[in-house]
Amino acid sequence: MTDTTSAPARVQPSGSVAPRVATRLSGTVRIVGAGLLGASIGHALRAKGIDVVLSDTSPAQLRLAIDYGAGRAVADDDAPALVVVAVPPDVTADVIQAELERHPDAVVTDVASVKLEPFRELQSRGVDLTRYIGSHPLAGRERGGAISARADLFIGRPWVVCRDHDTKAADLALVESLALDVGATPVEMTPEEHDRSVALTSHVPQVVASLLAGRLAGADEGALRLAGQGVRDTTRIAASAPELWVQILGANARPVVEILDALADDLRQVSDALRAPDAPGSRRVVAETIRQGNDGVERLPGKHGQNQRFETLVVMVDDTAGQLGRLFGELGELGVNVEDLRLEHSPGAQFGLAEISVDPAALHGAITGLQERGWRIAGTSND
Repeated sequence: MTDTTSAPARVQPSGSVAPRVATRLSGTVRIVGAGLLGASIGHALRAKGIDVVLSDTSPAQLRLAIDYGAGRAVADDDAPALVVVAVPPDVTADVIQAELERHPDAVVTDVASVKLEPFRELQSRGVDLTRYIGSHPLAGRERGGAISARADLFIGRPWVVCRDHDTKAADLALVESLALDVGATPVEMTPEEHDRSVALTSHVPQVVASLLAGRLAGADEGALRLAGQGVRDTTRIAASAPELWVQILGANARPVVEILDALADDLRQVSDALRAPDAPGSRRVVAETIRQGNDGVERLPGKHGQNQRFETLVVMVDDTAGQLGRLFGELGELGVNVEDLRLEHSPGAQFGLAEISVDPAALHGAITGLQERGWRIAGTSND
């Protein structure tokens, strides 16, 4: 089997291509849209020596992406085997149709976060979709644009590929090769399955995070000074761009509304219970709500998509240069692999709390070894 390990994230100088390494794709890949996703795909492919040509309606965005090394400018003799459409949802169908007509020998895919609406729109226009395969990498950042693009953005992330009965095996393999070459894991779904899934795991969480963060906008400064990692975790994605999300939510409105309506019913049950917390059954409603949340979190895939769970220890770290590096170095000396890390700063104090996830079998040794080296352990997941 060909090695699918992605090359380290790096930016190639404009006009240069990295030495070729193990790759599935060959020939030229055309990317339409030089924003975060398009430019990140370009960086990842060029890091493997693949010829990438970029196109964008914004000359400034295009020049910036090229300057950062995500690809080269269009040439008259370009003959791409694969076209990747990475434009906003409201113009995705138009660009797919244009690229299918402009490049009759190429397979065209797109990376829009909604799959059913553009597919139905193209069908209604009578466009021949034999060479079109919708796809969607489940990766992104709060910040957009070519300046935020990264070659390692897709490593270990799912990349949904939506085939239908007209899809040729060779064309499907081309799109899956794209996903594999940038370090992602291809997952086959229908457009309907995809849109229902992302409504639950991406679109509704965005709405919930934005609503919760919106309550902070008018909050008293004293209350905000008490904000800890919990509120930061639950509002992190609220920094997303409103213009993009208006398009995404509008394009996937039906499944989003279904989940929001169910969530509203759940919230109403909890609020009714808390209006009379001593009434019979009220405590049970609250307890069941928290327990169901526990059950849901347990179902989320862990590191590398596995269901393995880890123990955590919380280490107090002085807010001085080099302390985190020393902590990681000493964990390495103890033979402890850091599976995950969260940092929380203590308001008004010159230290932070590093919540470190480790294999359960390594927890005791990590605690004992760190304490012997002078580290202060603030707690563990077993406390």
